[in-house]
Amino acid sequence: MTPPVVTPGAVVDVAVVGGGMGGIVLARDLAAAGLSVVLFEASDRLGGEVSRHVVAGIALDAGAESFATRGGTVAGFATELGLGDDIVLPDPRGAWLHEADGESFPIPRTGLLGIPGDPSAADVRAVVGEDGVRRALADADLPAEVGTEETTLGGLVRARMGEAVVDRLVSPIVSGVHSLHPDLLAVDRVAPGLRSALQREGSLAAAVLGLRALAPAGSAVAGIRGGLARLVDPIVADLERHGVDVRLGTRVRSIDETSVETAGGEHVRARRVVLAVGDHDAVALTTRASSVPPGAITLATLVVDRPELDAAPRGTGVLVAPGSTGLRAKALTHATVKWSWLAELAGGRHVLRLSFDSPVVDRGTPDVEVRDAALADASTLLGVDLAERHLVGFGRATWDAPRRAEAAAVTEPVVEVVQAGGAVAGRGLAAIVAHSRRQAATLGAALSSRPSRD
Repeated sequence: MTPPVVTPGAVVDVAVVGGGMGGIVLARDLAAAGLSVVLFEASDRLGGEVSRHVVAGIALDAGAESFATRGGTVAGFATELGLGDDIVLPDPRGAWLHEADGESFPIPRTGLLGIPGDPSAADVRAVVGEDGVRRALADADLPAEVGTEETTLGGLVRARMGEAVVDRLVSPIVSGVHSLHPDLLAVDRVAPGLRSALQREGSLAAAVLGLRALAPAGSAVAGIRGGLARLVDPIVADLERHGVDVRLGTRVRSIDETSVETAGGEHVRARRVVLAVGDHDAVALTTRASSVPPGAITLATLVVDRPELDAAPRGTGVLVAPGSTGLRAKALTHATVKWSWLAELAGGRHVLRLSFDSPVVDRGTPDVEVRDAALADASTLLGVDLAERHLVGFGRATWDAPRRAEAAAVTEPVVEVVQAGGAVAGRGLAAIVAHSRRQAATLGAALSSRPSRD
């Protein structure tokens, strides 16, 4: 196929604003369908949170490092990109929970976002206690409609299984995955199909088991040998091959349904405009009203020389319950336990990834403070003393936190455009890729059936 030629001043088929994974996946599919595409990205690189950095000479993911396997979305896409043979599963030992009272437990095996499929299981009992198990088991005796009116994940689980399951299981797991408390997350966004499964199965536990049964056998997550950031390079190569006009370092000032204005004053006309930016920028560009600046998620990466960690004392990592005394991190990943390819690459050293939310750690927090907090928290969470003398390398990456509903100006959108990316699809590469590809298919069909304007 000959790439479409975009001449200056012409109307392109699609203008995509935002070069994160949502934007580049959508732009790739549209261009592959023969449409002319221009893509604007404010930074100097594509891929958004799927990126890499080098710590102690090791190339590592600086953002997302795994993807959900359910539905096979990312695995299928990676295969299209030529990376199918490099899909790998994590170590089966699994992760642990660190509760607010300081106790640590392996994460129960039969859950979904911490919701137990078998509340009477020994690993659930160990975390929530006898009273918590009794309350969770009451779920089986409640009418199926109890909790279905709840719109948040926390509200639904609390109504069905009680506070202990929310506080000691769901909250640390969901906060670690989605960076928000379950009371602030729409259940239909983070657990699609759960409420309908509850109605169908008659209890939340049965609904969880039913949804798990629909998932493919094996681990709930997978990765790419060499890091998830490897996905970006073949997508970028496809954008170039299909003639996408990629404009890095170009910030967009305003949009409407058929045009984009850049901060430099350039106007680009398009048959359709697609917005694929984060929550904060999406609010600003669609409502033309200011929103509260986004919070920050900071990833601190430690490379340490500490043979005592060879035993993997907390499996593949630890999720931290909110309110845990003396800890600042919300999660720790023992990456060289989780991924065998990385253990080989690290040559006996250990790679630890700790994540922090603002304002506990913010963009202005000095590197030395972040490093020391990461060492201290890793020592507590892993039960192994880690000091500066054990440190081989330190790296830091900062990303925008998801927008809390109450943080944005309550204003009706004045710009109606197609949207893609995490702001509408939710967090997680699987959700973003699936949503972007659906949007591209719908948009491509609509544009291909209509003649282009002059």
